[in-house]
Amino acid sequence: MRFSKVAALALIVAATSVAPASSAPAASDCSASTTLANWGENSTGDIDIAAGESCVFPIKIRGTVTSSEISQKPARGKLKKLDASTYEYRAKAKYKGSDTFVIKATGKGPTASGTSVITVNATIK
Repeated sequence: MRFSKVAALALIVAATSVAPASSAPAASDCSASTTLANWGENSTGDIDIAAGESCVFPIKIRGTVTSSEISQKPARGKLKKLDASTYEYRAKAKYKGSDTFVIKATGKGPTASGTSVITVNATIK
């Protein structure tokens, strides 16, 4: 019986020492001013972000996002697709100015369905 307790304790210690600990803070939602229309209509948004920082940009068109893709990559930062309705933008370090990216998303809402092109203009401070 003593051996099984020691073995169980060893397994617990090993499991906790192997589990990765995330030290990076999760990115918060982008400070955005966006006018999103119905599905099938194009829209434009503006975000403000500090150089070297990242933020999450959720697609907030009413209804369900069925698919999305990066239509135009940003020139001064990085854009990462987290899931069909959420992207993470990281501004280039030590850069101040503007950047633009475009997301093409398809979905269905209460009054319309279709594909929308969302152009996002970033101001990097």
